[in-house]
Amino acid sequence: MSRGAHACGAAALILLTGCAVGPNFDRPRPPPVKAYDTPETDLPSGSHDSVIAAGSAGADVPALWWQLFRSVDLDRTVQQALADSPTLEAANATLAAAREAVIVAQAGFLPKLGASAGAQRSGNTGDLTTPGALSGAQSLYSVGLNASYSFNAFGGATRRLIEQQRALTDSQRFQLAAAYLTLTGDVVTEALTIASTRAQLAATLDLLADDSKNLDLTKREFEAGAAAQTDVLTAESQLAADQATLPSVQQQLSAARHALAVLVGKSPGEWSAPDFDLKQITLPTDLPISLPSALVRQRPDILASEAQLHADSAAIGIALAQEYPGITLTAAVTRESLNAAQLFHELDSLWNVAGTVAQPLYAGGALRAQTRAARDTFRAQAASYRGVVLEAFGQVADELRALEHDTDRVTAFRRSLRIAGDSLKLQRVSYAAGKSTVLQLIDAERSYSQALLGSVGADSQQQLDTVQLLVALGGGWWNSPLAAAR
Repeated sequence: MSRGAHACGAAALILLTGCAVGPNFDRPRPPPVKAYDTPETDLPSGSHDSVIAAGSAGADVPALWWQLFRSVDLDRTVQQALADSPTLEAANATLAAAREAVIVAQAGFLPKLGASAGAQRSGNTGDLTTPGALSGAQSLYSVGLNASYSFNAFGGATRRLIEQQRALTDSQRFQLAAAYLTLTGDVVTEALTIASTRAQLAATLDLLADDSKNLDLTKREFEAGAAAQTDVLTAESQLAADQATLPSVQQQLSAARHALAVLVGKSPGEWSAPDFDLKQITLPTDLPISLPSALVRQRPDILASEAQLHADSAAIGIALAQEYPGITLTAAVTRESLNAAQLFHELDSLWNVAGTVAQPLYAGGALRAQTRAARDTFRAQAASYRGVVLEAFGQVADELRALEHDTDRVTAFRRSLRIAGDSLKLQRVSYAAGKSTVLQLIDAERSYSQALLGSVGADSQQQLDTVQLLVALGGGWWNSPLAAAR
């Protein structure tokens, strides 16, 4: 082989393996912080002063994080939602489309091949008095193959385009993970809302039963001359006021059931939510809490923003490559014959090989402006990424503080419930012995009912804040099959 042939082969290899144009993407480093919040100095004595008091710092969140609540009905409902959710179905289809876009971009490194075939008949008019008559008519048949290959900036633009599409695919995969996380969080939240509302409804019904009993008791006392008419009116007013709260609690329960049906991919008319019970849902006692340095590598919204930043970095190279020469190579082989039967028997063929180089000289400043715009977009996304990270840290800090305060609130309400229960027992004994009035008994029952409702609300809020913390930490999706889907 001649030196010229070697040189041509080396030049072609350089063109095909040329370096990508534009900056290489450097993954952002995690912020240099070790805690989500600073100790609060204005807390009363005895309160928590650490935002990791609710669990184990550095522990990994499990993929099926909702199983920490140890509810069979809850686990079954979440699994059904994951199987039938239209939101996840749409996100999966969008991810599939993004993967196809990568294949389209990779095709830029391959030549385009095509085939053509044609037939034509031509001649001249021989007899003007006879319409349609042809003289010297002949046919021409052709068949051929053609190939072309185009690249810009020594292949750099294609490389950056592939890089961009892969980054966008990663972004879509993380958006799928975010949809998965949102769905599971919403399902668990609605299930806990159902359990909490059912407990509130039961407490309200017990309160109404006490109100009715107290009203009957007050009427008997009035008929016996031991109570005034105002006492009867007070008991009636209390019953009416408590009855007015019942429809809103019932509506809240219906809305939660309907919302959960939609989340599992069913209409409220064809699916009914289980009767979740707070007593059958266990509050996790040792929550896994990811460190801040790990959170930025786990939260799907952060990872999606990072992937978009990567795509915007590749876009700079794509824009920059437009300022460099574009090269197009073409080749074609064609066979022609006046007889279709002899088209593949003749030895002569028409062929051509061509190459062109196009260099932009003047575009009114548009090419440079496109490159500057791409850099500006990258800087804007970098700032957006930083905002997403800060917002994620803020959410985790809020939920950790909420759980600390929930502990104090639950403790206070349980103590209030215990005291109210003891007071009610004493009032009932005192009333039976004739040492207290019916209004005193009603007040004791009222205090107990309010303490019971408050305790139910505090327990429910603690569970909901636990859910929100696990969701804010990323929900362990990286331990699920979603993480392996590439």
